[in-house]
Amino acid sequence: MRIFENLESRVRGYIRSFPVIFHTAKGSIMVDEQGKEYIDFFAGAGTLNYGHNNEQITQALIEHLQLGGVVHGLDMATTAKKNFLEKFYNTILQPRNMEYKIQFTGPTGTNAVETALKLARMVKARSNVVCFTNGFHGLTMGSLAITGNAFYRDEAYISRSNVSFMPYDGYLRPDFNTLDLFRKMLADNSSGLDTPAAVILETIQAEGGINVARPEWLKELAEICHQFDILMIIDDIQVGNGRSGDFFSFEEADLKPDIVCLSKSIGGGLPMAFILMRPDLDQWRPGEHTGTFRGNNLAFVASTQALCYWDTNDFSEAVKYKGTVMERELKKIAETYPELEASVRGRGMIYGLELPERGLASQVSERCFENGLIIELAGSYDQVVKFLPALTIDEETLLRGIEIVGQSIGEILKKKKENLTGEL
Repeated sequence: MRIFENLESRVRGYIRSFPVIFHTAKGSIMVDEQGKEYIDFFAGAGTLNYGHNNEQITQALIEHLQLGGVVHGLDMATTAKKNFLEKFYNTILQPRNMEYKIQFTGPTGTNAVETALKLARMVKARSNVVCFTNGFHGLTMGSLAITGNAFYRDEAYISRSNVSFMPYDGYLRPDFNTLDLFRKMLADNSSGLDTPAAVILETIQAEGGINVARPEWLKELAEICHQFDILMIIDDIQVGNGRSGDFFSFEEADLKPDIVCLSKSIGGGLPMAFILMRPDLDQWRPGEHTGTFRGNNLAFVASTQALCYWDTNDFSEAVKYKGTVMERELKKIAETYPELEASVRGRGMIYGLELPERGLASQVSERCFENGLIIELAGSYDQVVKFLPALTIDEETLLRGIEIVGQSIGEILKKKKENLTGEL
């Protein structure tokens, strides 16, 4: 590991949580240079919904390269882009009666968010944007301004004007409708809240702690946006692309957002990001918003293959089924160790096990890694163990990974008890 310590910036993060050199990966298994296998419940922070080195995707990429297919094409027309657009329209948009224009941005999620914010402000000729507590939207300047976590914001020294935070669903208490506050402030000319160009939110807050907005809350928010002529932007970068069980996380609430941000798994494991926008919002002048890598043709090829999983409803049903398995097994862990006061929440195949004791979730992640499982944390103080396996994971491997979490918790509690006994 010395080469990384000597040459790579201190800003590196995940290498500290998982301090080995990974050599190969397949499906939901990663292997280090010593040959030790790890079950992957991290999936590239949600980028690898279809697993590592998916055979269909890999084969399509090899064939594209062997045939001399275009790799980089900016926003020029290429065969790979044409095939992707046709596949996305026929498989995703048309069956859902969705009418959107597609704008390819820079290659990562924050590029899509920045584009959405810029477009909304331009179209509405307003500067303010409303976002929500515990939201995470990226770390470039505009995205960071609408990201709540102080760890990222405190030392950024950026302008945080033109952004207003509102409480997310359930933020104050379960029986308090936070949208009552939002509606009241919009209607009151003395509230200090400038009418926003847009609201932006995740329907399931991933980095924020696996906070799931209720469908009725989302529907009411959409009604408020319509009433006050505000655009609704859904950030579906991490919890879209099938993670919720449906392709889009907002389908359960039957929403039609004005703008949708997509990245991570939409590229089939390769860098790609874009926004979906209502056709009337497409008011750009040619070349007004660009990006060198908005034409990643290898990602077009990979995504076209990945979208084949959505040709029928079978894949969606499989994700939802495995989600019920995750919920059931995690609740068993919570019941096995009542002293932890653990809670379980999530939807589809994104779940969180919240452990209120400060630092305990970090210990669990560390012990899980020692026991052969890669799993990360979420929440305002990393109090949530975050379950994000590939959607293609087989049930046996899924159960084994969750078993490692329960085993690791048991080992930590046993050691604590032994230490306490020794002190007495």
